Amino acid sequence: MSKPLVALVGRPNVGKSTLFNRLAGERLAVVAETPGTTRDRLVAEVEWGGRIFDMVDTGGIDPTILRGGEPLSLDSVDYLDQIRSQAELAARDADLVLLVVDVEEGLTAADQEVAQILRRARGKGPTAPVLLVANKADNAERRAQAMEFYELGMGEPVAVSALHGTGAGDLLDRMLDLLGEAKAPEPEADDRIHIAIVGRPNVGKSSLLNRLLGEERVIVSPIPGTTRDAIDTHLTFHGTPLTLIDTAGIRRRGRIEPGVEKYSVLRALKAIDRADVVLLLIDAVDGVTAQDAHIGGLAVEKLKSIVLVINKWDAVSKDTHTMDEYAQRVRQELKFLDYVPALFISARTGQRVAKVLPTALQVHEERLFRVPTATLNVWLREALEAHAPPTRGGKRLKIYYASQVRTDPPTFVFHVNDRRLVHFTYARYLENQIRARHNFLGTPLRLLFRPRRRDAA
Repeated sequence: MSKPLVALVGRPNVGKSTLFNRLAGERLAVVAETPGTTRDRLVAEVEWGGRIFDMVDTGGIDPTILRGGEPLSLDSVDYLDQIRSQAELAARDADLVLLVVDVEEGLTAADQEVAQILRRARGKGPTAPVLLVANKADNAERRAQAMEFYELGMGEPVAVSALHGTGAGDLLDRMLDLLGEAKAPEPEADDRIHIAIVGRPNVGKSSLLNRLLGEERVIVSPIPGTTRDAIDTHLTFHGTPLTLIDTAGIRRRGRIEPGVEKYSVLRALKAIDRADVVLLLIDAVDGVTAQDAHIGGLAVEKLKSIVLVINKWDAVSKDTHTMDEYAQRVRQELKFLDYVPALFISARTGQRVAKVLPTALQVHEERLFRVPTATLNVWLREALEAHAPPTRGGKRLKIYYASQVRTDPPTFVFHVNDRRLVHFTYARYLENQIRARHNFLGTPLRLLFRPRRRDAA
């Protein structure tokens, strides 16, 4: 089940990124005094009171300053439409919206209009609750000034200082209360395998979905960004129920427009979160880009199984060695995905598209594979004999035994004398040794190191 999602919205320079960093517990977002610093969304996992949720930082929106001036990249009318869509999507797709305002500057026309947009969204159907956060309340006088934001009609403002941390705990407590109230009805049991099609804009995601379905079930367009929502399509493939999820393209940082596209990315990230297998599409003409690696990294961080799909292969000039050479370059650029299968297809012509779903199902089967404990420890003993554990400060790492404690994703626990002695390179070595015996095709492995009780004592 995907985690609750909290979205921060508000006009520029009210301290959303600072608040994001404070609640996330680390400096993830770029913070500056210049309005508009945030050009991309950031997602962080937050834990508080035993609850875990995802939080999204967004670029500032100010519908008033652009009416008489020039927007950054769109004309004024279009920009206002983007703002409206962004706020409405935040209210509809997030589980909680934090409307952040600035006590130091006081109530502005921009704050009033953003609040009005959120109120209008409520009249169009079920929306997320909105929590008003009055930031920069650094002293008692400013906390008293926060009361003027009652005028927005969003309830009692929670006064905080994101910079100094004042009120952060109270804010998180209130957020958990609202997330509890916002719980949706429990969904019916879904035994379908969820396959998300993700990638940069215009790499052929919707075209691949249509080819897999054999019919035009979604809009296909050469214009990047056509797909705004994550679209679910149910089908049965050789007796196996599947859900294919077509998503909006994920652009690289600095290229995401400050409107509806930002929340299209949010939806794509949610699609990855609820997928079992991710089809990562790469444009064969463009080759592997930094953003391809970034998207792959998002899937790995969420421990999702992956199939690399190199699309538009029909547009590449080739000879008998082209595919092998291209595959080698892909592996070089995406070294962290060396366990992932790669398919060279053309969604336009149908070339090798028939291999996509069987490969995805094979990868999903690997995700559910379990290694018997006795077999795993034979592998471990062989690995230790071939390459002894490292020492640190004169103390050697000892690994007593291992077991696979779960599947989906495959998770292995190694019982050790001191987990601080486990260097990431040795953990990587152990993972490679497991894969040498059973490949776990396309599936990330989670390795945990725990001290034995008497060693911990």
